[in-house]
Amino acid sequence: MNRRYSILSIAAVVAVAGILFASTYSQSEMTATKYGVSTVQDNLVQKISDMGGIALQMPTAFAQVPLDQIDSMVQQGRHVVEVQLTAQSVDLPIMGGGKYHAMTFNGQVPAPTVRATQGDIIKMTLTVPSTELTPHGNDMHASQISATNFGAVKPGESKTFAYVAEVPGTFKYHCSGVNVAAMDQHVLSGMYGLAIIDPLNGYHNLVVTKTKVVNGQVVLDRQIVPADAKEFVLEYNQLYLTADGSYDQQAMFDHKTTQTVVNGMAFGYTPNGDINKLVKGDPGKNIFVAQPWNDASLKQYQGHPLFVDTGVHYRIFVENQGNMPVFFHIVGEILDRVTQGNVVQAQGTETWNIGGSQGAIVDVVFDNPGAYVAVNHDYAAIFSGAATVFVAGDPFKLGYGPGDMPNPSDAVPPLGKNSIPQKEVVHCLCTDDQAATIAKQIGG
Repeated sequence: MNRRYSILSIAAVVAVAGILFASTYSQSEMTATKYGVSTVQDNLVQKISDMGGIALQMPTAFAQVPLDQIDSMVQQGRHVVEVQLTAQSVDLPIMGGGKYHAMTFNGQVPAPTVRATQGDIIKMTLTVPSTELTPHGNDMHASQISATNFGAVKPGESKTFAYVAEVPGTFKYHCSGVNVAAMDQHVLSGMYGLAIIDPLNGYHNLVVTKTKVVNGQVVLDRQIVPADAKEFVLEYNQLYLTADGSYDQQAMFDHKTTQTVVNGMAFGYTPNGDINKLVKGDPGKNIFVAQPWNDASLKQYQGHPLFVDTGVHYRIFVENQGNMPVFFHIVGEILDRVTQGNVVQAQGTETWNIGGSQGAIVDVVFDNPGAYVAVNHDYAAIFSGAATVFVAGDPFKLGYGPGDMPNPSDAVPPLGKNSIPQKEVVHCLCTDDQAATIAKQIGG
């Protein structure tokens, strides 16, 4: 690809960077500053607005699709996946009570999961209502387009771009701030989501190696598990908050995590009072060490474990949305396969390290009934919220059968290649309006 940058363009970028970041960087060290919404609006955003935004001179990437060519590409055989995102700043609850000032796409954290097939056109429209105090952007890691080509969308405006999803795998998408400025605040306050790009030819069968005894000898027993699977999505992130629930940039620089969240909530996938009552006959008798969301009055926020069947293929899409490593591990289980992109990285491993803005597809078959806890095997992360309870089979002898128990809606991705449908119940870190929308979508 022929990439040409003029000296003038580079000089302009350097000059703009100096205006934006001179107060943040000294000669040899970075000094953190705290950006509240009002500070961003009054200072940084005004400067950018006065300048007409930051327009970096970047060449268009090959995967970008001009909007006026989409119809002809559809006629040629491409499929279009429409994504409608609306920026919305709202207060959402946190573990232990209280609220934090969240920035969201569509009133939920994480944003809706996008599902497409390799080769599909993803057409994304971002709308920023006039009530928003700051512009927002979008960077979709499944694309091969510079985020600066999309640019910040000012309050009261919408913008659309499209691209061909050429590479399969799990990919983060997130707010790019105000043309990159304040991106950390927007993302770590909730403006992130996941795009799952299924391989064009579907997923591979899973090979699980066990042992058996034949004629008095222990031999290998390789079992083929069909590619069709029940699926979950787990997105890890951190909250860095002041006492009043505002974003604390200094805490982020210092890696002082307020809470570690999975799909927006710390300890969100733990038993609730209803399950306590089923197991122990008393909603107040906890069956798990941490059950902060077990009050029915919490509605869509009430905790809910993930129910899985034994002997069934489960495909877990794991994404590290934050800036701390995720050492993904399921206590009591082996990760039968780990795939990134469409390439197998490991088989029969105990833990898989996932860096910031990186994902993995983990295949697991739960062999025996019981409670299993998926964790980020960083002890600080576990104690601050990164523990997800899987209940396999019917370990408490409650009488339900395979597939009878519903799973949290925010942990179940849209159906795609080789997906097996599941029953769902509304569960999300989201507004009441968005919870009602989700209820209609899942028929609950």
